[in-house]
Amino acid sequence: MREFGILGINNRIGRYILRQNKRANYPLVDDKVKTASRADAWGVPMPENYFTITNFGDLKKLPQLVAGMSSFVIKPANGSQGNGIVVVSEVLKDEKGWITFRRSSGKIMNMEEVRHHISGILSGMYSLSGLPDTAIIQQKINMHPVFNDYCYGGIPDVRVIVHSGFPVMSMVRLPTKDSDGKANLHQGAIGAGINLKDGTTRNAVIKNQVVETHPDTGHRLNGLVIPHWQEVLELAARCYDMVELGYLGVDIVLTPDQGPILLELNARPGLAIQIANQAGLVPRLEKITKEGPQGLTAKERVALSQSWF
Repeated sequence: MREFGILGINNRIGRYILRQNKRANYPLVDDKVKTASRADAWGVPMPENYFTITNFGDLKKLPQLVAGMSSFVIKPANGSQGNGIVVVSEVLKDEKGWITFRRSSGKIMNMEEVRHHISGILSGMYSLSGLPDTAIIQQKINMHPVFNDYCYGGIPDVRVIVHSGFPVMSMVRLPTKDSDGKANLHQGAIGAGINLKDGTTRNAVIKNQVVETHPDTGHRLNGLVIPHWQEVLELAARCYDMVELGYLGVDIVLTPDQGPILLELNARPGLAIQIANQAGLVPRLEKITKEGPQGLTAKERVALSQSWF
């Protein structure tokens, strides 16, 4: 592991997270409502938050709040690893006016099931701390057409690891049937490593097992060129300036009309990205620690990272 430069949990926490990330800045990343507010102030594009639900009494108003919507996403403000997220791709109303919800996976939920799910969010079922949480009702993002053959029932995202403002490693996470249409590796999504220089996928894994084709679409996973690649990396680099966390996971989605937009940030990004890239993080992180110059713009940091990695 050491020979291949693999970053382990203890080293990630002790050498990078604790040393590089100010505790006072964690809420800017852990609380998605605060992340959205900060991003708005910095001009960083994110999906629109339609409204939030902060107490159980607000659930009575849910039919009125969603009646005019065609789609939305339910998220816990302090959730992690994709837990608690429900993507509603269609709001349905029958002749009697009863509202139901079609999820991105095709499953149907009724109003009481949605209320029950949001109640779980409010009670802290999905929050990092286990404390009471806030439910966010957010804009559902449309998928960029380049991913039509690479996804099942959901929207992919690009994860970029950023160290001191320098992008060091990236992968695209592709939903599968097993992941219930979510771009989450723990739930069975595909992680495909991306070449930083040209934005092309070169290796893919499902639950740490190397795969060559998507299990649901049969499409070959290597060789996918990520659109707007320079913009993706520059957006990730700017997030370091925005929240001032030295070791950061940046999740970006590609839209057909807005280009890359920030989905969320992670102060404790996972380590499976190394398996997806068949490369260790340690040599790249140490290169930045020892040789990364200060005072560069996000664009300049991206250019240097691409020349190194």
